[in-house]
Amino acid sequence: MTPQHLADWRQRMGWTQQQAADALGVGRNTYISMESGRSYNTGRPLVIDRRTALACAALAEGLTPIGEI
Repeated sequence: MTPQHLADWRQRMGWTQQQAADALGVGRNTYISMESGRSYNTGRPLVIDRRTALACAALAEGLTPIGEI
C-alpha cells in the first residue's frame, strides 16, 4: 500500500485524517505520517505495513474488530 492508496482509501470512506486514524487505532500524527510517506519525527521515508493495508480493506468492507459490536 502506498501513501496515495491510503489517502484514496480515506477519501472513499469519507473520513477526515482524524477519523481514519481513530478507525485504524493510531494517533493523528502517525496517520498523517503514513499518508505523507514520511516519518513525522525524522522525515525519513515510511513504509505502510501489511497489517495497516489489511485493516483498511476490512474497514472498507464494513468489518469491525473481533470482540467489538
